[in-house]
Amino acid sequence: MFARSLAAIAIFALVPLTAAAAEAASRHIAGPVAADLIRVIDGDTLLVSAAPWPDHRVTTYVRLRGIDAPELKSKCPSIRRAAAEAQEALEAMVGDGSSLLLEDISGDKYYGRVLARVVLADGTDPADALLAEGLVDPYAGGRKAKHTCN
Repeated sequence: MFARSLAAIAIFALVPLTAAAAEAASRHIAGPVAADLIRVIDGDTLLVSAAPWPDHRVTTYVRLRGIDAPELKSKCPSIRRAAAEAQEALEAMVGDGSSLLLEDISGDKYYGRVLARVVLADGTDPADALLAEGLVDPYAGGRKAKHTCN
């Protein structure tokens, strides 16, 4: 009797976990999803017109997966300069009205954006390029690195 009750409790405990896992998986799209750049917002965010379905376009903000850029609205002048440098480098990489691919797409917990790996027409991942240039910090979620004011 005890074993049967324990088994029933275990089953009832696991059902919500599998439902939560299924829901989380449904919030992730492997891609690729074609998109056209509208504009660069800052060093780690783009505004794009994406085509997730035939004959349908969606305008959305995309945060580049894997990086965190300094903030343009920082109170610190040196951080604002670093933010502008990251933004300018991203603008130079993506160009005007560029065609992009979005991959590894998921919801971003802040600001109504999606989080995605962006791939340019030449195969470049701008997040990797910005990291290689030392203009942004790596970011995998959780606490962000503090940018120090110089």
